[in-house]
Amino acid sequence: MNIFKGGILMLLSCAAILSGCSKDEDKSPIDETYPVIDITAANAFPKQCSEIERGSKFTLRATFSDNVELGSVSVDVHHNFDQHSHSTEVNSCAMEAKKTAVKPFLLIQDFPLAPGLKQHVLEQEVEVPADVDPGDYHFLIRVTDKAGWQTIKGISIKLK
Repeated sequence: MNIFKGGILMLLSCAAILSGCSKDEDKSPIDETYPVIDITAANAFPKQCSEIERGSKFTLRATFSDNVELGSVSVDVHHNFDQHSHSTEVNSCAMEAKKTAVKPFLLIQDFPLAPGLKQHVLEQEVEVPADVDPGDYHFLIRVTDKAGWQTIKGISIKLK
């Protein structure tokens, strides 16, 4: 009986050791790198302290990249009349006095990305209604990669 138990124990030990073995090429690399938002190109827009006329259209231009695969992009534009901060930029912009919003501009929009992309240039036309409150606004751009890592670019803009 002891030989039988010992044999079974040895077989189970060998099975456990062998089941833990796998080829390295079978494993997918783990993505631990944040995606990148680039608004340094000459035609990128908006940039920190950009001014936009109410009642006009502008083209949002930004480049997104990831080491493995991009997932999604979203934009959030909201008023900064209370002077809160989301800025990720080093330089600050001249701000108007605090005020109460009456009819602020608000844009929250997702932009679908095709699967498999490592880089994408977003060019999206945005219309600013003529009757929204002028003043200081935040323009937040979020990019999330397929693994779930997210980068946020928070810039200040002004609606004139």
